[in-house]
Amino acid sequence: MKHQCFPLYGVSSFHSLKKNKIDMEVYLKNLKKRQNKWENICIRCGACCGAYEDPCKYLKKEASGKYSCEIYDQRLGLRKTVGGEKFRCVPIKEVMHNWWPGSHLCAYKNGIKRKLF
Repeated sequence: MKHQCFPLYGVSSFHSLKKNKIDMEVYLKNLKKRQNKWENICIRCGACCGAYEDPCKYLKKEASGKYSCEIYDQRLGLRKTVGGEKFRCVPIKEVMHNWWPGSHLCAYKNGIKRKLF
């Protein structure tokens, strides 16, 4: 019986590996750019984090009147409000269809209503 060599996921040479690495770098750069564009839509009203009810204990109001999260990069997951209630912090994309106190201020929700993105 003759043995056959099958390329791994279509990669059959060093040049293909190098090209795939470059493609991945371009992809990751574009992904980061799109993520930053999405993040910049937020006007930091704080409503999604409970600013108009029992807020997340990590939500802080700045002198400018805008809100920020003290642990933004690690925010997702089980958290507590100032009053001690447990909740699960999730990406805004997962809850945009819901209502919450102050949700009329949310730039993401307003953008969807206006079909901006």
